[in-house]
Amino acid sequence: MTDSSARLALPYIQPAQAQKHVTHNEALQTLDLLVQLTVETFGAATPPALPEEGRVWALGPAPTDGWAGQAGMLAAWVQGDWVFIAPQTGSRAWGRAEQQLRIWDGAGWTRPPLDHLDGLGINAGFDATNRLAVASAATLLSHEGAGHQLKINKAAPGDTASLLFQTGWSGRAEMGTAGSDDFAIKVSSDGTTWAEGMGIEAASGQARFPNGAQIGGAITGSGAGTLPVLRSHATDTGTVTTDHMAAVLASANARASGSRAVVLSSDGGLSSGDSAVCIASDGAALTGTRNFAISSLNGASAGFDAGLVATLDS
Repeated sequence: MTDSSARLALPYIQPAQAQKHVTHNEALQTLDLLVQLTVETFGAATPPALPEEGRVWALGPAPTDGWAGQAGMLAAWVQGDWVFIAPQTGSRAWGRAEQQLRIWDGAGWTRPPLDHLDGLGINAGFDATNRLAVASAATLLSHEGAGHQLKINKAAPGDTASLLFQTGWSGRAEMGTAGSDDFAIKVSSDGTTWAEGMGIEAASGQARFPNGAQIGGAITGSGAGTLPVLRSHATDTGTVTTDHMAAVLASANARASGSRAVVLSSDGGLSSGDSAVCIASDGAALTGTRNFAISSLNGASAGFDAGLVATLDS
C-alpha cells in the first residue's frame, strides 16, 4: 500500500499507525486548500508581509524570498508557515485580483478555451441557426488601435450575406448580397413582399433604382461636377463634363460638355456637343450638330439642324 493518493498526494493512514489523527488532519488540510480553489492572484512573485491564514497564491516562474525555488506551485499560509502544493493539469482556480477563472495546463494558468463552442447566448438563448445570440440595449464592436471590420462571408454567389432589420421578428429592411454578388437594399411592409430600392452591380459598379428615386437636395462633393450621368437640383450652378449622355439640372447656371447632353436651368445653360438640348428661362447657348434650345430671354445656337425658340432674341 502506498503512503499517499495518486492525484492529490493525500496521506493515507497506515496499519497500526500511531497518532492517526495527524495524518487524517493533514489530508483534510490539503483538501480544504484545493477544493473550490481560490487564489489571491496568478503569477505571484513576492510573499506578502502579513499573510492571512488559509490564503493561497498561484506562483509565477520566478518567485523570491520565502517562495524561492517554488515556481508554478500553489503557496498557502497555514499555521504560521508556507505550504506548497503542485497544481494538477486541469485544476481550476478563481483569481481574486484578476476576477477570472483559469485552468492549469501543465505549464501555466490559462483562460478557459472558447474555440469551437456550439453556441453562445448573452442574456439570451442560442439555437442551431442563431449560434450567437445577444439581448441588450446596444452591442459595441471597437478597434484595437487602428481600424475595425465586420465581415459577413457566404459560401457561393447564390447564397445570402446580408443585414436584416426586423420589427417584431418580421423583416422590414435588408441590405447585402442576396442570390448574387450584386449589392442591394430592399424593404418590406409586412415581411413577405419585398421591393428593391437600390442595387449596385458587382461587375460595373453601376447603381440602379428599380422603383424610381427622388432627389430633394443638391448633389455635392468633390466629384459632383463630373458626374457621368446627372447633377440634380444645384442651388447655384451645375457642371457636368463628360463625353456622352450627360444631364444637368440647376437653379442658376448649368454647363454640359459632351454628346447628347441635356441642360435644364432657370437662369442660363450652356451645352456643347452633338444632339444637345438646352432649356433655360434666361439664356441658352449650344454649339454642335442638331441642337435644340428654348429660352424666355435670349439664345444662341451654332451647328447643323439646330432649332431655337426664344421670346426676346436669338
